[in-house]
Amino acid sequence: MAKPLGPTGEFFRRRDEWRKHPRLSNQLRQATPGLGIAIVAFGIYLVGEAAYKKIYPEQPPSKTHSH
Repeated sequence: MAKPLGPTGEFFRRRDEWRKHPRLSNQLRQATPGLGIAIVAFGIYLVGEAAYKKIYPEQPPSKTHSH
């Protein structure tokens, strides 16, 4: 079993209880509600753009001069 906590251990356990409060857990997700969807959408955009450039490569401008 675990070693019993002394008075110092109990003091620090009580001091750290606020970190486990439900309102404080998962704050980043609550602060940025659409970030996950935005990252996925941006990733799909990047993959689509890469595929488009692979299918339709950019043509260099022709070097003929017409006056």
